[in-house]
Amino acid sequence: MSTQAPTFPPMYRSMVALDRVAHKGLQMLPDASGFARAEGMNSVFLNVVEFGDACREFPIVFVRTGDGSGQPTVAPLAVMGLVQGENLFLKGAVFTGDYAPAYLRRYPFAMARLDDGAEGQMAVCFDDQWDGFATAGGNGLFNEQSEPTELTQNIIKFLESYEMEVERTREACRLLDAAGVLEPMRFEADLPDGKKIEVDGFLAVNGEKLSKLDDAKVLEMHRNGLLAVLEMHRLSLANMGRLAAKRNSA
Repeated sequence: MSTQAPTFPPMYRSMVALDRVAHKGLQMLPDASGFARAEGMNSVFLNVVEFGDACREFPIVFVRTGDGSGQPTVAPLAVMGLVQGENLFLKGAVFTGDYAPAYLRRYPFAMARLDDGAEGQMAVCFDDQWDGFATAGGNGLFNEQSEPTELTQNIIKFLESYEMEVERTREACRLLDAAGVLEPMRFEADLPDGKKIEVDGFLAVNGEKLSKLDDAKVLEMHRNGLLAVLEMHRLSLANMGRLAAKRNSA
């Protein structure tokens, strides 16, 4: 009888629940960076609250996915490379962009559901294979009384806020999908050798479909912020050309 290996989110090689007793001596090295784990990731999940910052730098697209409920939905991504395995915003462990998506900044921590816990129960977990952890020379996650340090308290606050925004993003994407204004799109980029790169497999807003929505629907989308989300998404698509230029100058 074979057992299936566990799967972890992109960037993560393990997911261990943080425990105040078992990990009392765990420390984070002050100069360690988790960005290197994003090498080869040409896109990353983006919360809608981040669109204002992200649209200045990345193309923001939507992809068809599943949310675990069996119902198809869509999710937003920040595009960081034009081909599979390419991240144009990483130089070693240094992220060169002006804005780093929260998905990247939360690493090596994440909130995850416990298999043996109560339904819906979430725990703070971490990738124990990250080389930024140590037992000396770093900043401790717990004090001598096994209580979370200020560092850990801030991490937990960030993760809780992140999960709240994930839920808001899921609802926003559900409404966008239901509005019927997204459709498959394709982008072509010219390379210095004369070849072309075709980027497809993503969804973008169709301006004509958006303009044909009835007034009541447009007013509703204005009041719930979806029109602003779509406008930032549309503006961000100009960054596809900038990505191509960035790739050609690398």
